Amino acid sequence: MKVTGFTFVRNALKFDYPVVESILSILPICDDFVVSVGNSDDDTLSLIKNIESPKIRIVESVWDDTLREGGKVLSIETNKSLNKVSEDTDWAFYIQADEVVHENDLDTIYDEMKKWKDTAEVDGLLFKYRHFYGSYDYTGDSVRWYRREIRTIKPRRNIYSYGDAQGFRKNDDEKLNVKLINAYINHYGWVKHPRHMQNKQETFNKLWHDDKWLDDNIIKAEEFDFSNIDSLTLFDGTHPNVMEERIKKVNWKFSHDISIKKLSLKNTIRRYIEKKTGWRPGEYKNYRLV
Repeated sequence: MKVTGFTFVRNALKFDYPVVESILSILPICDDFVVSVGNSDDDTLSLIKNIESPKIRIVESVWDDTLREGGKVLSIETNKSLNKVSEDTDWAFYIQADEVVHENDLDTIYDEMKKWKDTAEVDGLLFKYRHFYGSYDYTGDSVRWYRREIRTIKPRRNIYSYGDAQGFRKNDDEKLNVKLINAYINHYGWVKHPRHMQNKQETFNKLWHDDKWLDDNIIKAEEFDFSNIDSLTLFDGTHPNVMEERIKKVNWKFSHDISIKKLSLKNTIRRYIEKKTGWRPGEYKNYRLV
């Protein structure tokens, strides 16, 4: 069984993306790894080149900065790396530059890929998510956070990155048939120094909105205000080993009273139902469970 990892990245240093940790976290179960490196304002290309692994294949890319609707450029860049996955690959493992897999989950992921490799009706595998926020000590536990998404797919089934690159579709906008597995993606996109987070908010939203929207909706500030969050819980697990050095270098503090909840009545009810039954009413599902 051949497994190829793939991702894309731009301005990893400028926006403090843990892309090296991201790649290293799944590299042990990948036979090769495609990284599409976009034209950057920093030394992202050298950062990726310095990963000491013969598995890494770098594709240099130029982003279309005129695309400012729905995060479309992100799926375009994802597809650039997906299209470079070799034809003899059985599973393509997608991971974004702020996502990291725990080493304890690697055996489960690999075993599930072996289990479903020759099952024709299965297009991909669905992962669970942990969304860290503010620091490495808190995760979001409200319904605003997506709790599952596709991260391994069988390439060459007319599968393509969809929307803003959160998930995938096939053929003509058809949802993928997937199996849910007991493995997690740790999402660290909301764990940055407040200055980096503010810079990202002001820049990243340009992929979705025009300048007027940004002026009306993004607060101009020196640092991001992490306190404006609806609901968090304390994380009592362990982080992936590849994240240890990054966590040791944290140079900001964020504390939060987890008893404070800023949920609408609707979301309070949805959250209660999910906790009691495991079912999330109104959940967006970019996939079809089989």
